[in-house]
Amino acid sequence: MAAHIPLPPNLRRGLTAFSSALFTTNKTWDSMHEVLSSLPLQVMLYFNVCYFPCWCLAEGMMLQLKYNLLPRYYQLLLLSAFLILTLAEGARLYLGYIGNLQEKVPELAGFLLLSILIQLPLLLFLLTDHLTIRLPLELAVHSLLLAFLICEVVAAFLALRVMSRQLAAQFYLRQNRGGGLRTWPCTEMSKRMP
Repeated sequence: MAAHIPLPPNLRRGLTAFSSALFTTNKTWDSMHEVLSSLPLQVMLYFNVCYFPCWCLAEGMMLQLKYNLLPRYYQLLLLSAFLILTLAEGARLYLGYIGNLQEKVPELAGFLLLSILIQLPLLLFLLTDHLTIRLPLELAVHSLLLAFLICEVVAAFLALRVMSRQLAAQFYLRQNRGGGLRTWPCTEMSKRMP
C-alpha cells in the first residue's frame, strides 16, 4: 500500500487556483450586481398575463349579453370602461414585466401609476355600482382581477422601494469614488470666474 505523500506547496496552490477558477467562479455572474427583481411580483404578473385573456373574453361576452338591456348612457359608460381597462391592463402588464425583470424604476413606477390611478377606480366602479345589471360571472372575474391588482400593487411598491434604495446607494458611491465629491467642469469654471 502506498504511503500518503503531500503535494508540494506550489503545486497545491496552482491546483487550488485552477480548480476554483474552473468550477466555483461563474463568469456570467457579476458579483457587484445584486438581483433586485421581485419574484412574488413576477409570479403574480405571470398569472395575471394568463388570466387576462379569460377576463377579457368573459367581460366581452357579459357586456354583449346585457348591452341592449341597459340605458344608453350606461352602454357608453360600460363600453368605454371595458376598452380603457383592456388597454390599460395590456400596458400595465408590459410595464410590470419590463420594470421588474430589467430592474427599471421608471417602468415599475408607471406600472404602479396605471394600477392605482386607472385600473383600481374602474374595477371598483364595476364591482360596486348597483344601478347596472351585474351578472354572477362578472362579479367573480372582477373580484379575481381586483385581488391580482391589489397584490401586485403591494409587491410592486416593495420592489420599487428596494430598487430605488439600491440605485440611490450606487449613485452615491459613484459620486464619492475617489475620496471626495466629484466636481464637474462647469462648477470649476464658475469658481475661476470673477
